[in-house]
Amino acid sequence: MRRLPTPLLASIAAFVALVVLIPAAASAQERTPHVDVIEVIGLVDAVQVDFVSDALRDAEKGGAEALVIQVNSQGGIADRPDFDTLLFRVAHASVPVAVWVGPSGGRAIGPAFELLEAAGVSGTAARTRIGPTGEAVSAERALEQGLVVLSAPTLGDFVVELDGRKIGDAILETAKVIRTPGEDPRRQPTVEVRFAKLGLVARLLHSAASPSVAYLLFAAGLALIILELFTAGIGMAAATGAVCIVLASYGLVALPTRPYAVGLLLLAFLGYAVDVQSGAPRAWTGIGTVALAAGSVRLYGDGLSPSPIVLVTVVAGTALLMVAGLPAMLRSRFSTPTIGRESMVGEVGAAVDPVDPDGTVQVRGATWRARTNRATPIGAGDSVRVIGIDGLLLEVEPEAGAAKDYRKH
Repeated sequence: MRRLPTPLLASIAAFVALVVLIPAAASAQERTPHVDVIEVIGLVDAVQVDFVSDALRDAEKGGAEALVIQVNSQGGIADRPDFDTLLFRVAHASVPVAVWVGPSGGRAIGPAFELLEAAGVSGTAARTRIGPTGEAVSAERALEQGLVVLSAPTLGDFVVELDGRKIGDAILETAKVIRTPGEDPRRQPTVEVRFAKLGLVARLLHSAASPSVAYLLFAAGLALIILELFTAGIGMAAATGAVCIVLASYGLVALPTRPYAVGLLLLAFLGYAVDVQSGAPRAWTGIGTVALAAGSVRLYGDGLSPSPIVLVTVVAGTALLMVAGLPAMLRSRFSTPTIGRESMVGEVGAAVDPVDPDGTVQVRGATWRARTNRATPIGAGDSVRVIGIDGLLLEVEPEAGAAKDYRKH
């Protein structure tokens, strides 16, 4: 029988190695003892519920030694049936589930506390607060009352402390004892810690459902749209404002938002816009300021509210922008280089874009917002004559057929 050429034998051997050894290596990597770790931070919402549920499924399929959930949350807004389903899955999972409250100063209140109770084992860092309601207890009291069973200053310490703990039918093996001559015995982790985080879109939606962020986005979006309206820009401010309002709307729907408070915020910005149009703070500025303050304070129910710093920043910043900043910007953009705007009555200019009845004109080399009678629309490029001034607005008419101004003769 003829022997196969040596190069052909080498190729076959290489192929066999690829087919056999690579899957074996991958299988060995999958069998590496590991602990999956996720974070539940901020309000427990629908995004977080889905995230924990997915992480639990992945831990079960991936053969993790345990799923560790780090919590730091003071409440939740998730639908109760969905959250109850998650609690049942955590309590009856085929993979051990452990919850650690941290870092130092963290919270596990409301739904986060229920998640802690559903887990097989729980621990806490120092200076945390733990309990079903806002009247939570300290870490020391939580240990004394058996709300948690482990004290671990860091997440790594918590993973090590899980060694030997029985959760359901499983006894966890997460560490080994290292004995060094002249030193006290210490435990060293024997498992790989694998962290998982929310995806980009999920993080964005979770952030938008924060009381402070949703409120700030809503106010910023309305302010940017008003800015675009009065500065006749290229649309960037309006587009950014629209994105802010879309994200804010998601957050406001997810949160316990009071509709009448949203109405007050809309009224506030409408009032500011009226006085910006007139060119001077008047009654509508006062109405807008009161409506903004009242709507901001009463925006949410269930004890939720934007942080005091965000509240003060938005109310004061918006009032300052609408009373001083935006009018000054408009005066700078549409002002004339000469002193005494009244002297412009009778001046001739040209329409930058159609004035029907509002538009933009150029007079004395400067751009102005203008208005004409609806019965006499002016096309772009047509000559116009100034017949009056109302705040930052020029009242104009077509030069052709207009009354001649004899004051300069």
